[in-house]
Amino acid sequence: MAKILLTADSTCDISGELLESTKAQLMPMHIILDEQSFDDGVDITPDEIYAHFGRTGKLPKTAAINTQEYIDKFRPYLEQGYEVVHISLGSAISSSYQNCVAAAEKLGHVYPVNSCNLSSGSGHLVIEAADLIAQGCSAKEVAEELRALVPKCHASFVIDKLDYLRAGGRCSTLAMLGANLLQLKPSIEVINTDGSMTVGKKYRGKLEKVLVTYVHDQLEKYEKIRNHRVFITHAGMAQKYVDVVKEELDRLHFFQKTYIERASCTISSHCGPGTLGILFMTE
Repeated sequence: MAKILLTADSTCDISGELLESTKAQLMPMHIILDEQSFDDGVDITPDEIYAHFGRTGKLPKTAAINTQEYIDKFRPYLEQGYEVVHISLGSAISSSYQNCVAAAEKLGHVYPVNSCNLSSGSGHLVIEAADLIAQGCSAKEVAEELRALVPKCHASFVIDKLDYLRAGGRCSTLAMLGANLLQLKPSIEVINTDGSMTVGKKYRGKLEKVLVTYVHDQLEKYEKIRNHRVFITHAGMAQKYVDVVKEELDRLHFFQKTYIERASCTISSHCGPGTLGILFMTE
């Protein structure tokens, strides 16, 4: 059986026993806060970013993994006879994929996969990759299969408050105030052809009801949803709201497994704590 190293950008938002089961190694994106650089999920947490924003009103900058970092990570494994499959954050929102491609061109035997997604939307691909490796597929075969699965991974989120989007320059103060006054809670849809994002349905009302409606809207939006797993991924939303979504999914008896994940620093810093999504695959 081929020796394959499976890696992914830290933005894939899978953790704990689930991550361990894939044997994937995460490569941390960079968080620049007060001119100091941190590694996402290694020496900084989303809650520390939120605390800093609460004190200063300033968000960190985020930076991709550069080409040399990929080379330094992969080369020791290649020298041991491994091949590498790497799953990156969507190319529309980060240069990490292009940087990995540059490393692959220099090293050889490295197969970058553009997830065209973010958060646990790309996490699905990590799990699928691990299954393919366990089945004895070559690195090239794994990468080809993953690229075919990219359009079948769907990610979206509901954002309770727009403060972080405003601070990051993604909406105006006026729009934020208007949305908050009207209790508008927009959904953000990830476009899985490149990882870019667009505003979806704008919900109105109390968050509990909005989240239940959002779940139904997402499940009704797609035909032939794979029922093997779903992620509930949030950026620090209060547990009672996470429970509302979990209970609704359980009540529907649709998915075989439901995983609850906390979003990485990179994802969290752009949307803020009041953000939650369900992420699943279609046939």
